[in-house]
Amino acid sequence: MPRARIPRDRWIQEGLAVLVDGGPDAVRVEVLAARIGVTKGGFYGHFSDRQALLDAMLDRWRNDTVDDVLATVERVGGHPSDRAVLAGHLTFDAERLPTDMAVREWARRDSGVAERLREVDNQRMDLLRTSFAGNGIEGVELEARCLIAFCVAIGSRLLEADHLGFTRQQVLDAATGFVLDPVSAPRAR
Repeated sequence: MPRARIPRDRWIQEGLAVLVDGGPDAVRVEVLAARIGVTKGGFYGHFSDRQALLDAMLDRWRNDTVDDVLATVERVGGHPSDRAVLAGHLTFDAERLPTDMAVREWARRDSGVAERLREVDNQRMDLLRTSFAGNGIEGVELEARCLIAFCVAIGSRLLEADHLGFTRQQVLDAATGFVLDPVSAPRAR
């Protein structure tokens, strides 16, 4: 009996898992075929070459971390600052964060990936700008708040410091409050 064809999505999913575990150089057709338990011939029914798979992986990452997140934020709605916090939680949750970090590492060595990362990060910054722009925040203050929020969302996962009697969550909540405080309440003029 003929074997069922492995869906294209499965190759992409395995490619992203290998990217997280070993970086872009580890994403090889032979490796993916072995992980899936098939011969590499099935790969070429979905992709013309390895680069086509890498492009599809980046498309999936972008869709998962931008389109899906923005759709969820729109569906949930709420106050702009709540939407920004939700977007951050969704973007850098335990499921999406490893892939995001792997793409960031990959972008350090590949200018094409770096350009795609820039596009995604710009979309994320636009969401923050929209969320923070109310209540009179503008100009460099707006950009600074967006940068701080984004850096905390990414960098807090890379920092292994103790917080002198406070939990990481307490410190993150305080940092979020610093960034959002003027956004959450109207500014006195």
